[in-house]
Amino acid sequence: MIPAARPIIGDEERAAVDRVLQSGMMAQGPEVKSFEEEFAQFVGGRHCIAVNSGTSALHLGFIAAGLQPGDEVIVPSFSFAATANAVVLAGGVPVFGDIDPKTFNLDPKHAESLITSRTRGIMPVHLYGHIADMDLFETLGKKHGITIYEDAAQAHLASLNGRMAGEWGKVASFSFYPTKNMTSGEGGMIVTNDDEVERQSRMLRNQGGVIRYQNEIVGFNNRMTDIHAAIGRVQVTKVKAWTDQRRKNAAYLDAHLKGVTVPYVRPGSEHSYHQYTIRLPGVTSQERDQAITDIKAGGVGCDVYYPTPIHRLPSFKLSLDLPVTEEIVKEVISIPVHPSLTQAELEQVVSVVNDVASRI
Repeated sequence: MIPAARPIIGDEERAAVDRVLQSGMMAQGPEVKSFEEEFAQFVGGRHCIAVNSGTSALHLGFIAAGLQPGDEVIVPSFSFAATANAVVLAGGVPVFGDIDPKTFNLDPKHAESLITSRTRGIMPVHLYGHIADMDLFETLGKKHGITIYEDAAQAHLASLNGRMAGEWGKVASFSFYPTKNMTSGEGGMIVTNDDEVERQSRMLRNQGGVIRYQNEIVGFNNRMTDIHAAIGRVQVTKVKAWTDQRRKNAAYLDAHLKGVTVPYVRPGSEHSYHQYTIRLPGVTSQERDQAITDIKAGGVGCDVYYPTPIHRLPSFKLSLDLPVTEEIVKEVISIPVHPSLTQAELEQVVSVVNDVASRI
């Protein structure tokens, strides 16, 4: 089976972990500081604050930026649950918007229609590694006086009109989960251009203080360990080449797949292809699920990200009219695009998917 994702951990990562273990300093320390400084090259030199997960990055970012209990934040429902969970954990109320049928990202026009006197923010998700329409969201933020956030968990090195993911919102959040385009084993990064948000984030992750035993606010233990940071530092040196290979693999799939809709890339965008997600237009969810079974039977790993919109999860149970979301969720399949695919594996992916698509 060709795996849908394949984390790449090599001798350099193992040596980095061993270096930390031998040092005896395993909690947040010099490796974390260096990781933050080195990751900053990918976000225009903005402040970077490393934490223990992408969800923590979202959660603490909201609190650090001043989200108050009851404040509304507009988010897409077509995303991973953490997108909305973080709003709730910070005391806010997620308001679910519909998506663009081409990019699968939050639709700016629908988002604007949801703005009320209680709206304090909008958080687009750069789903699958394609940046949302951030020019329009920035305009909305200025027009309505609301904060723009970025859920950039899947968008390492993605860009739009020369600006990288993480350079747009007041706060952006990245994930280093093992299946992401780069990993620290587990971890996340808060990114901001606001000095006060940086200070608040550093206190929040460390029990409310930046100086030992001088706790200024009530905080959390969301620190990143030096073990994880050491892995991340090695991966920082590799992610550019891996992203280039993802794009080459995507270009091959674009050119050879038939009978499916391949990922759309907006002009001016550079997709980072965390996922390569195809559509089977017009199929039922049952037909799509059968296609997945058949693709896997051909030795190609694949999955649906995400099979249930967040607003319909048991944790929210909301009845909303999001027609594009409901259509897309029935039709998408993510197939392998990761940088360790061989040419033979790429050809197998194409052969199997084309065969399945021809029989639908």
